[in-house]
Amino acid sequence: MDKVLVEVSVPAARRSFDVFIPQTSKMSEVVSLVSKSLSELSGGKFKPDSSTILCDAESGKIFNINLSVYELEIKNGSKLMLI
Repeated sequence: MDKVLVEVSVPAARRSFDVFIPQTSKMSEVVSLVSKSLSELSGGKFKPDSSTILCDAESGKIFNINLSVYELEIKNGSKLMLI
């Protein structure tokens, strides 16, 4: 499985994390896995809920959760934001 390395900014925790995500996974799966992991890594400063989303950190565009990472053209070095 091919993975891409992205930087995920978590404003609630005032931190960024480098995360590998699989290109074939749907964004809905990625949001769930990343939000749980980063909640733990942030010491609970970020608390995911049903409205948690991933968006492009530079443009603010919210990613369609029904598309895969590959279909969204997320590549190594992409900057995402978890809110």
